[in-house]
Amino acid sequence: MSILDEAHNAVHVSRRQDYDHPSTSFTRLAGIWTAMLKHLLKDEAELTPEIANLMLIAFKVSREIAKPKRDNRIDIAGYAETLEMQYEDNN
Repeated sequence: MSILDEAHNAVHVSRRQDYDHPSTSFTRLAGIWTAMLKHLLKDEAELTPEIANLMLIAFKVSREIAKPKRDNRIDIAGYAETLEMQYEDNN
């Protein structure tokens, strides 16, 4: 199975059952991170769900640089797909 197939399955089946729709999950994550970083953010700024998603992609890219492995690449593909789903929800 390709990494794209594995990522698609994770996004639409296994993770979806465990963590809700990506918009719900990343909105929750952005809220948590905003609260944790509030003292660093200017003018009542808040992280968006899309920024939270991009930060997780960056995290996985960092792991891939340090120790390349299939799981990182599957997660990057999955996060890219959930990001697209978030943008579709906003339009």
